[in-house]
Amino acid sequence: MNTTLVADVKSAARSYRSGSTTVPALRNATVQVSKGELIALSGPSGSGKSTLLHLVGCLDRPDAGEITLGDLRVSHMSAGSLAAVRRDRLGFVFQSFNLVPVLTAYENVEYPLLLTGASAATRRTRVTDLLERVGLAAKAPRRPHELSGGERQRVAIARALVNEPSLVLADEPTANLDSATGAAVLDVMEDLRDRLGVAFLFASHDSQLVERMDRVVTMKDGVTCD
Repeated sequence: MNTTLVADVKSAARSYRSGSTTVPALRNATVQVSKGELIALSGPSGSGKSTLLHLVGCLDRPDAGEITLGDLRVSHMSAGSLAAVRRDRLGFVFQSFNLVPVLTAYENVEYPLLLTGASAATRRTRVTDLLERVGLAAKAPRRPHELSGGERQRVAIARALVNEPSLVLADEPTANLDSATGAAVLDVMEDLRDRLGVAFLFASHDSQLVERMDRVVTMKDGVTCD
């Protein structure tokens, strides 16, 4: 496996205020993700999995520690710079799919490319290719309500990959799917990893998902136990 690091988290800590109380969500989280790796963050609710994903995804900043994505130290970047990193280097897959209901499957996948100003030819090539890769080329004109849960999640995966990120972050991506559909979605992710070399970092309680990972990072009380 290519050992090029796409994400490097060192001793990250993050606390939040709840009234007059400070609640530590992460105390000492360390994880490295290499190109093409499938890694799961595993642990009980409240162990810090989603908080760590938010930090790696540049949706939040750590109180302490360092986070590097490729050659960029993102821990203390400005909000504008972090938005550009999210757009250019990262993809996101959510438990609830987060598709735009009034857009077709094709338009949902295309949307991130519109934000970057990609040409019509580039948009057409990338969207068509990814919908074919996830097995939904025939359903490109359909809106989310016309698709099954598994199909909606595959659209979300295609959307996450359309800007050619080095890392996709997935928060409980199979939680709203039955076991057979969840397995099929994981098949798609593994295939895209093999074909495109993209790394996936999951937060999940799903034992089926965890068993298929290259590596599992266990979390407890905001600490990683790799």
